[in-house]
Amino acid sequence: MTFARIAAFRLVTQQPKALLGFYAAMGFTVQPSQPIAQDELAMLGIGGSGTRWPMRLGAAVLDLDCYDVAGRPYPTGADAASICFQHLALVTDDARAAWARAAAAGATPVSRGGPVTLPPSSGGVTAIKFRDPEGHPLELLCFPDTADTHWRGSGMLGVDHSAIVVRNLAASKAFYLAHGLTAGTTTLNQDAAQAVLDDLEDPIADVVAMMPQFGRSHVELLHYRQPEHPASAPYSVNDVAATRIVWRGNNAALLRDPDGHFHQVGG
Repeated sequence: MTFARIAAFRLVTQQPKALLGFYAAMGFTVQPSQPIAQDELAMLGIGGSGTRWPMRLGAAVLDLDCYDVAGRPYPTGADAASICFQHLALVTDDARAAWARAAAAGATPVSRGGPVTLPPSSGGVTAIKFRDPEGHPLELLCFPDTADTHWRGSGMLGVDHSAIVVRNLAASKAFYLAHGLTAGTTTLNQDAAQAVLDDLEDPIADVVAMMPQFGRSHVELLHYRQPEHPASAPYSVNDVAATRIVWRGNNAALLRDPDGHFHQVGG
């Protein structure tokens, strides 16, 4: 099964009204709600019914899914090196202005003291990590003018990637390579700016971009050499932390990567 293009990202919510207002304030266009099809719910293994709110930012689609059978809220105590800390990187031309809007709309910071500019060895981006009002982690990215990137424009531009924390980098790379992605830029992030961005003491992280054949959005693997957290129990598909990447495909399926992150094909 090939992951050729990301069709959408999906967040599980138990507070749809609050999140719809938040993402609208962040520049997303909210579309009318729709019931989640019963065959999709069956494929996900969820009883009852569910409602989906599609949202758009540039070419990217972000869905909010709310289920009658609610799972667990976002886990307390999780930090940027936790396996559940799967975040979406939103591209903007002005990280400080975008962060001000996010904070006014109810975001809580992860990074210390606002946006931070990473050194050239870590990509040279200006970034800040934070949480939406329900706890889902997000990141704002502003690329330097010298960056070789297709992201050009003003305001909020789109979703660059979904970043996932992995425990075994070789096993995770093998999984994504087997599903048709290719390894792109690789960096080792380990300086004071990374500590500020992640709110961690002395983090050392391998960062590997895994690129699908088509589209702008991709997957980013974050392998923290330190701090290294113990393995945690996998979350359920209706838990708030169960972010899904949706791939175009004809045969509907739900897969987990080696660390339990969800990938939905079709639907």
